[in-house]
Amino acid sequence: MEWVDWYNNRRLQSACGDRPPAELETLYRTDNGPVILAGAS
Repeated sequence: MEWVDWYNNRRLQSACGDRPPAELETLYRTDNGPVILAGAS
């Protein structure tokens, strides 16, 4: 589980400005609003 935590929250993505995936997702959702799934009520 430590590897999963590192992979999702702390590893740096050089192609994305050296940001971890969790931070990048937060920035994406802040800029683009919530994700609406097809068929969701």
